[in-house]
Amino acid sequence: MADIAVARATSLRPALSRDDLVRGGGLVVMGVFLFVVVLLPLYALLSKSFEDADGKFIGFANYIEYFGTPALVSSAGHTIFIGVVTMVIVVTLAFIYAYALTRSCMPFKGLFRGIALIPILAPSLLPAISLVYLFGNQGMIKELLFGYKIYGPIGIVIALAFWIFPHTVMLLTTALATADARLYEAAIALRASKLRTFFTVTLPATKYGVMSACFVAFTYGITDFGAPKVIGGWYNVLSVDIYKQVVGQWNFQMGAVVSVILLFPVVITFIVDRLVQRRQVAQITARSVPLEPKPNRRFDLIMLIYCSVIAFILLGILAVSAYASFIKFWPYNLSLSLDNYQFQYMDGGGWDAYGNSILLGVLTAFFGSLIIFGGAYLVEKSRHYGKYRGTLQFLAILPLAVPGMVLGLAYIFFFNDPANPLNFLYQTLGILVICTIAHYYTVPHLTALTALKQLDAEFEDVSASLKVPFYKTFSRVTFPVCLPAILDIGIYLFINAMTTVSAVVFLWGPATKLASVAVLNMDDQGDIAPAAAMAMMIVYTSATVRILHIVLTRGLQRRTQAWRRREVIAETVGQPAPT
Repeated sequence: MADIAVARATSLRPALSRDDLVRGGGLVVMGVFLFVVVLLPLYALLSKSFEDADGKFIGFANYIEYFGTPALVSSAGHTIFIGVVTMVIVVTLAFIYAYALTRSCMPFKGLFRGIALIPILAPSLLPAISLVYLFGNQGMIKELLFGYKIYGPIGIVIALAFWIFPHTVMLLTTALATADARLYEAAIALRASKLRTFFTVTLPATKYGVMSACFVAFTYGITDFGAPKVIGGWYNVLSVDIYKQVVGQWNFQMGAVVSVILLFPVVITFIVDRLVQRRQVAQITARSVPLEPKPNRRFDLIMLIYCSVIAFILLGILAVSAYASFIKFWPYNLSLSLDNYQFQYMDGGGWDAYGNSILLGVLTAFFGSLIIFGGAYLVEKSRHYGKYRGTLQFLAILPLAVPGMVLGLAYIFFFNDPANPLNFLYQTLGILVICTIAHYYTVPHLTALTALKQLDAEFEDVSASLKVPFYKTFSRVTFPVCLPAILDIGIYLFINAMTTVSAVVFLWGPATKLASVAVLNMDDQGDIAPAAAMAMMIVYTSATVRILHIVLTRGLQRRTQAWRRREVIAETVGQPAPT
């Protein structure tokens, strides 16, 4: 009887079509790709931490040596302290800023929203350089620190706050933008105070967004390399320790140990965030009433003043670097000149480094968009191969928990191995592209999944019933509908390729120096003004590409997104547009 039941179940199971087999093959290819560019390098890193300089297995001897060195252990405490303090400060400031953008009627919201995103265009080295000019030993306003030194935790936290602020603002703005007006009406009817309404209605409704913002701020705070390297001074953190062990002492084994230790708090935070997100429930239902802020002159004025102060600080830090890049010799010769932009006379790679960064950005944006969107398509649209889809989804989320410094060092151990057939990629532009795509894979992957989920499964069903190949449905329906998301993925990868330091600082070669690494090298050589000039070139380029992206997106949306306009749909079916 059991054999008969199995036979019946097998006969009722739908046969795999050719399209299903192609998608299955694609899942395998994408899985192998992520396995090679993420898991295998991390395994090589972990293995190296248990070896000596000759490659012999020595167990936990390196870890025992690490925890027996007080200076190295203190770096771990410093790192956690910086992460926690930065998280508290940034999330608090960003929450108020996002609250002003979503819950007030203050003017110039669009302007303030755009200003909040400006730090994304700059490497984390830029705010640190600006702080040196503002509060350094010969700073413009160093007296405002009341005798404290900017070199150390104060400077690191301020620089990281500038760099992390836009990421948390975007998350919190999304969390605060959707609210059910009925809850606030009920609070008013019950005569609850505004403070009580905030703690009983607003915060509970946005707690998952706040937790995600805390996760992002803490992770970026403990893994960033640029800010603490420039302005950290004597205050060591784990990311800088990795750099010192590898570049300064050529102690790759201890560098691997520090990298593994840095992974622990990031992975734990990542797991906690994933568990919290699973418990998230929908805050908006079909009966919800959108919350529209009501004018309140006093509240709106306070929010306007607050956002103006934050915007002034953000623009001020950027303006200081721009001003410093034109000064001949601070603070003795303040005349303006373009000498600092003559990178061919500076240590760091010259204009070739800047050109390499642009090329890296273009290649990363192009190939990264194809790979990431293709992988997301296979995860979302493949009807079979449930286990393979789950594995691919896990591999796509994993890079979010791997710091750039750790991934970069892992690539050295994996790709520099003579036994690796991919060894030819080492110190080439190819390995920089692969590392950048792998490092920033997760966020574009989630963006692509969100866009693909907007498409009803009926498109695939109808195509299958009409025996239309899936690639025609992809080219005629899926791709045009998801084009705005694909362009967003491209610009995200381009800007991050221009600004990243930690993921590529170990991987560049004599012919593949990058602008962000040039900023670091020039700062090490004491050429702070040229470093500021190169950092501003990164900002100018990222801003220009971002503006072109906005213009291009609007033009393409008119051609490919006409279905989103209800008037066009109404005209198509011959009915008047609904009011």
